[in-house]
Amino acid sequence: MVKMPVEVRETLEKQKPIPIATASKSGVPNVVFVGLLKIVDDETLMLADNFFYKTAQNLMENPKIAILCYNSETKKSFQIKGDVMLSKEGENFDAMRSWVHGINNKLPAKACVMVKITEIYNAMWGPAAGKQIA
Repeated sequence: MVKMPVEVRETLEKQKPIPIATASKSGVPNVVFVGLLKIVDDETLMLADNFFYKTAQNLMENPKIAILCYNSETKKSFQIKGDVMLSKEGENFDAMRSWVHGINNKLPAKACVMVKITEIYNAMWGPAAGKQIA
């Protein structure tokens, strides 16, 4: 796992909603916006599955994710890749439900998606585009 640099964390914190990409086992891509993403620590992110359909199916078949963040003020953009662990019970699930229901208790909070960050890339145009930074 890799640690998220401060500039990546700050950019991710400003992004709302956040585009995430998954793919089926056969490689069919899916991109959606997610409103609830929490930075657990510099190596771990938490997402709440409230209304996932294809995304949930993809993560069960292929537990990989890509997350894109962009800050229009700093003109920085990063792609974060990670391995996913899904849970519908246990400590992470309970923490996710508490967090989600603290924001809106009408959301279903069906599953907790824990992301262990594996790679981070510069996603901005220019000579450093696509360069792995962590």
